[in-house]
Amino acid sequence: MSARAAAVAFDQPDASTHARLPLSDVIAEIAARRDEFDRLSHVPRDVIAKFKRAGVYRAATPQRFGGDALAPTAFLDMIERIAMVDGSAAWVASFGSANVYLAALPLQTQAEIYAGGPDQVFAGGLFPVQTAQPADGGWRVNGTWKFASGCKGADWLGVGIGTQGANGANGAGAPGKPRTAVFRPHQVEIVENWDVVGMQGTGSHDLRVSDQFVADAWTFVRGGEPCVDEPLYRYPTIAYAAQVLAVVNLGLARAALDVANQMAGGRKTTTGAPQLADRAYYRIELAKAEAQLRSARAFFYDSTDQVWQSILAGNPVTADQVSLLRLAATQIAREGAEVVQRAYRLGGTMAIYRSHPLQRLLRDSMVVTQHAFLGEGNYDGAGAVFVGVPPIPGYL
Repeated sequence: MSARAAAVAFDQPDASTHARLPLSDVIAEIAARRDEFDRLSHVPRDVIAKFKRAGVYRAATPQRFGGDALAPTAFLDMIERIAMVDGSAAWVASFGSANVYLAALPLQTQAEIYAGGPDQVFAGGLFPVQTAQPADGGWRVNGTWKFASGCKGADWLGVGIGTQGANGANGAGAPGKPRTAVFRPHQVEIVENWDVVGMQGTGSHDLRVSDQFVADAWTFVRGGEPCVDEPLYRYPTIAYAAQVLAVVNLGLARAALDVANQMAGGRKTTTGAPQLADRAYYRIELAKAEAQLRSARAFFYDSTDQVWQSILAGNPVTADQVSLLRLAATQIAREGAEVVQRAYRLGGTMAIYRSHPLQRLLRDSMVVTQHAFLGEGNYDGAGAVFVGVPPIPGYL
């Protein structure tokens, strides 16, 4: 079958796909099972299956293959809602956006990926990039990669490879945009070593590949030129990858402020002092935190929608637009974490107990700020774009 014929064959959604499941139903189950995710160190496959039924894993699947190719604001809102009940589940769900990467694969390869339907889960451990050895028609891959969030529920796994200097190589990508080799899960060993203080349920274990062959047609440059001509695949890929992670902190911050509000009038103090709602400092700090969260959130969604509307109007994406998306993502990651910390400080002594809801929110929110996509260097990159000098490599 030709690439064109294969693509046409999957222009319509898979008729066997289950009826859509309301996201609110999935969120209710997550709230009831989030402790289980921490114990297991991953989100179980039955929950991943429900994410699929809710449309999470077809959100970035091309429409030509039966997917939704959702507007970024719609998908980001979905992840934010999930994060309000559990950061780990939201982090894993955020990789429903990762199918935008797969759009850089040849159409024939994409048709094979979506042959089983549009709800395909792609996860990967891309760093440290490992040098692949040239083989007839492709590459021999060996190595170990870190931080493969959601790998235990994935249908496809990617690893970062270097192909420099080999005859017929497609290249190693660009700084921050490694070439990625796509494998089936049975070809990859998951090294279960995810033992962290926050986001324990993401299952971000290591991946290990031992002497596996990958054909050229099953490799792509992350953030490379897409082979699909639909609006979503003109949206900046790396900026989007940063956004879907950062938005988790908006949900965690909202949850933290909800806890603070509930504490204000529902708990008597151990000292017999006035309840929290009657204390001016508590009300003032809560109001400042609310304004901080809403301001960062408005900047984030406004920047996202402006770029999306410009794309829909047929305009090319500019460096200034990409930079604003990166800046807004970095800002909500940090502002969201600060809001959680403010709520934690308001929680007083009770918040130090492991069973207190602010403990989970505090630990998870700090993990978000540590991600490489959301580092402090992004402020330097944004400042460089503002003043018209070259930003740090990989920023744009």
